[in-house]
Amino acid sequence: MLDSKNVLYEDNHLLIINKQGGELVQADKTGDLTLGDDAKEYIKKKYNKPGDVFLGVVHRLDRPVSGAVVLARTSKALERMNKIFKERDIQKTYWAITTHRPPQTQDELTHWLKKNTKINKTSAFNKKVSGAKQAVLSYKLIGRVAEYYMLEITLQTGRPHQIRVQLAKIGCNILGDLKYGGDKAHSNDIYLHSRFVSFEHPVKKEPLNITAPLPKDQIWGLFGGK
Repeated sequence: MLDSKNVLYEDNHLLIINKQGGELVQADKTGDLTLGDDAKEYIKKKYNKPGDVFLGVVHRLDRPVSGAVVLARTSKALERMNKIFKERDIQKTYWAITTHRPPQTQDELTHWLKKNTKINKTSAFNKKVSGAKQAVLSYKLIGRVAEYYMLEITLQTGRPHQIRVQLAKIGCNILGDLKYGGDKAHSNDIYLHSRFVSFEHPVKKEPLNITAPLPKDQIWGLFGGK
């Protein structure tokens, strides 16, 4: 069951969880237990709720990615959060570790991404191609320890595998992300973490700023591990 220490924020409308690398957010062909199912069980037991528990998945993180995931506890909150994400009235910031220094200390990347659903892999192009969607992100180098570089990434669009494939396109592959040419790590997770989300609460209309602590890992620990 979901560990309460991984709950970053909770009220009657929202549940924000610090997802661990390897956790599946929504069901796929593996049939593995999902974070959504786990969160429902957590709510059911904590509040002694009979019957089915409503919980809406607002957005997803790739299975090997860790960090903040926003879930909705009511249909009203889900509808409003979906609108917030659709209209991009949310700031999403990620941290990534690579073993390659980025070409610039900071930059904005624009590519056109096309996903091959058969192999669950996305390709990035420098120019518009048929069936591809524009993807934009900004990054900056925020730390270096030994051969490792830490980048902070801010998304302006939300495309499948966007950060992973755009960084790979500039030769800055994420550590552990073998699918996109990253160096092998000691675990099956990749070093990409949804570090920070900021948006207006869909019901309370108050600013909500959430920071997800880094995974407890030797390499993340080189950069403070908090």
